[in-house]
Amino acid sequence: MTLRAPYLSARRLAATAAALTALLALSIVAAMLIGPVPTSLVRALAEPAGTDRLILFGTRLPRIVLGAVVGGSLGASGAALQALLANPLACPHLLGISGGAAVGGVIALIVGAEAISAVVPLAAFAGALVAIGVVYLGARAGGRSTPLALLLVGVVFNVLASAVIMLLNAVASYAQAHGVLFWLMGSLSGQSWGLIAAAAAYALAGLAWLAAHAQDLNLLAAGEEGAAELGVDVERARRAVFVAASLLVGAAVSVSGMISFVGLIVPHLVRLVFGADHRLLLPASFLGGAAFLVWADTLARTALAPAELPVGVVTALVGGPVFLFLLRRALVREAS
Repeated sequence: MTLRAPYLSARRLAATAAALTALLALSIVAAMLIGPVPTSLVRALAEPAGTDRLILFGTRLPRIVLGAVVGGSLGASGAALQALLANPLACPHLLGISGGAAVGGVIALIVGAEAISAVVPLAAFAGALVAIGVVYLGARAGGRSTPLALLLVGVVFNVLASAVIMLLNAVASYAQAHGVLFWLMGSLSGQSWGLIAAAAAYALAGLAWLAAHAQDLNLLAAGEEGAAELGVDVERARRAVFVAASLLVGAAVSVSGMISFVGLIVPHLVRLVFGADHRLLLPASFLGGAAFLVWADTLARTALAPAELPVGVVTALVGGPVFLFLLRRALVREAS
């Protein structure tokens, strides 16, 4: 016996994806033109060796595209984890994956590996892989895992990772500690096009993997026992979604540092607008998260220009009040 989710037409799915893709494209173009130095897109296209072209396509566009990739990864993984754990507070940084990535990245920064551009992201991703293994194996008992066990082990691992980061920061020099702090608060600058392209390909593959399990997530969100009765291999689906979402988080943190609230707020907002069907929610959260982080980074690099804010600070300052508003709205609805 199988259960079908509420009808979702291919036309509605395509129209929603097209509209959000257009919104993201417009956001990228608009963000390119916003900055402390006035620029012209027409002049940049007409003068290949001009200053405008260097600023728009050599400096701003790489970090904007990286922001879209990271925001999309965090948005989609947040939507998947909220369904997997049946917990509206679940977010990409809750399960310890980002903590493991942060430890790997901090170690690389302290030993001076940032001199080689790809070493810090690779070290951070290696830390994320270790965290995935520890959390998943630590939550397994009797050949299966549970959402509560994954959540508890992830929270404990995050605490341990935070302690390790504080220890490393304590023994680092002042300059190293400053670099570590800025990286931990999130930064989208300084990455090469090759690394950005690899992160983008990885993010799209992760989104496709999660989308392939969208129907399983629809059923799991309604209850584990009911999903099992309706033909879902619960443990296999949980393992596939957990690993895919965690790898997306690890890849995002490895190239950007810790950027909070994107994976928590964006899925909630998208769910309010488009509903809870994960066949639509996952791609919409990816595109919505991408657009959200593009604008958050634009604010981060222009609000105090020529100084630059860590983008993680901006997402927290924007996301915190939005989350409190959504929580208050839900409480008032339940009380009425």
